[in-house]
Amino acid sequence: METITFFTGFNRRNFISRTARGIFAATLAPEIVRFAASAEPMGSPAPTPTSAAQGEPLPQDQRVGFALVGLGRLTQGQLLPAFRVSKRAKLTGLVSGDPAKAQKLAQENGVSTKSIYDYKNFDRIRDNQDVQVVYVVLPNSMHAEFTERSARAGKHVLCEKPMEVSLMKCQQMIDACRKAKVKLMIAYRIQYEPMNRAMQRMVREKAFGPVKYIESDNGQRVEKMEWRLSKALSGSGAVGDVGIYCINTIRFLLGEEPMEVFARTFRPPSDPRFKEVDATIIWQMRFASGVLANCMCSFDTYDTKSYRAVAERGTFGMNPSFPYHGLKMFAKPEQPPPPQIAESDQFANELDHMADCVINGRQPYTPGEEGLQDQRIIEAIFESARTTRAVTLPRFDKLDPFRGPIPE
Repeated sequence: METITFFTGFNRRNFISRTARGIFAATLAPEIVRFAASAEPMGSPAPTPTSAAQGEPLPQDQRVGFALVGLGRLTQGQLLPAFRVSKRAKLTGLVSGDPAKAQKLAQENGVSTKSIYDYKNFDRIRDNQDVQVVYVVLPNSMHAEFTERSARAGKHVLCEKPMEVSLMKCQQMIDACRKAKVKLMIAYRIQYEPMNRAMQRMVREKAFGPVKYIESDNGQRVEKMEWRLSKALSGSGAVGDVGIYCINTIRFLLGEEPMEVFARTFRPPSDPRFKEVDATIIWQMRFASGVLANCMCSFDTYDTKSYRAVAERGTFGMNPSFPYHGLKMFAKPEQPPPPQIAESDQFANELDHMADCVINGRQPYTPGEEGLQDQRIIEAIFESARTTRAVTLPRFDKLDPFRGPIPE
């Protein structure tokens, strides 16, 4: 009986060394890319994930300063810790509508009280030379406002996904940053995570032959009423919050854009949580190369976060694929034994990429145009569900038409 082998471990020092010597590309060559279990000894403590960025950490006075706009669950649970293991970024500002929370987090994270702002006086951030980048971590419908205000203040912008709630708002963000000559990056952490990048290499180098089919799911159960269940604040409910991982990751793996989508939605009529947004959405995407993708997202299911590519000579993917920790890769057939990749801090990875872009004048790998394309697909999904027909999308034949230069 065939088995699926998982792995999560890889020595980071070896990873950097191999990359520097050009060996890592060969390590992931099609003939040897199969995945094995981590060789961590039983009972040993898991190492603290760090940034996967190459090179030594920069001195504090050479790092790029970031201000966080929004101090909710993601900021406190993931972003603040990410700054502690980042190599190129530092936290230099906080923006919140809760002064007590902001003061407490500033004290705990070494942020000057002079660099605390609320949503009304935020525009004063233009005078803060310690802040070069504003990271927008707010409900989706507030992204455009604070991106545009940040751009007018002369600050680069890193914005959480989904980019906004409409194509018009997304384009306004791109135009504002272009006019102000500042960078705009959308925080697609999966595209900076080394295991997912290894999966991309497998797809594009045809490790198992051409990929024919991809399936992906991202579901969870949202028990309490929150902004994600508000149409006005979220824009698209589960599709924009969790389904976007399926959309964006498949696009990232293939380097292609879907030509057509077909979707169905379900909303329990008696469930007060889903008065404004759908509970579960399924959709298919068709690509010019012939690849078909089947996806599901939900706010009303058991936790599931995975993707699987089926190629001519094998199948491979990640399960789980989208959580902040504990990612696992799989493939079958699984021989010969594969390399292993260590877990990294996914948010530190993206912080360091944005900082590198600011330091070296580069375009982000996931610029505003990448977020705009996802919003275009999201709107097509809802149009298809509403009309019960497949929706044709604009065709883009260029590989990776919306991404910037590949991160070093």
